[in-house]
Amino acid sequence: TFQGAFYSTGQRCTATSRAVVVDSIADEFVRRLVKRTAELKVGDGSKPGVQMGPIVDESQFKTVMSYLEIGKQEGAKLVCGGERLQGGEYDKGLFVAATIFDQVKPSMRIAQEEIFGPVLSVIRVKNYEEAVEAANGVIYGLSSAIYTNNAARIFDFIDRIETGITHINSPTT
Repeated sequence: TFQGAFYSTGQRCTATSRAVVVDSIADEFVRRLVKRTAELKVGDGSKPGVQMGPIVDESQFKTVMSYLEIGKQEGAKLVCGGERLQGGEYDKGLFVAATIFDQVKPSMRIAQEEIFGPVLSVIRVKNYEEAVEAANGVIYGLSSAIYTNNAARIFDFIDRIETGITHINSPTT
């Protein structure tokens, strides 16, 4: 999830923009994801060790920034990021902090629309059935991923998911 959401600055058509997570593990999932995101090396993508670069241009930067505000206004819980990075080398480009929203409802715009930026929406669900429903509840269906050690669930997901590409225990990118 981490790589799919933030590598390529979320600016790939197959970037992970939503993580649909069962309630029973959601708190731990978000905690670990926020910890790993805090360690993300952001900067000039041509430098060794950098994991996330800038937004491609001013227009896309404005789009991403507007979605950060939309997420806040819709009532999603901002758990990290949500701002432009400034100071030092960040002033030489259009850098946005890797952002995670939790408690995102499937109907929210940040869950329904393509942002093309380093923004991940965590959608909590009660069970697998609700997860499949949330995963299929968007008009975009290019790529999906399922993380599980349950082989029967993998094959069921493959049969039911409405995406062109499905990854098994690997990122969407």
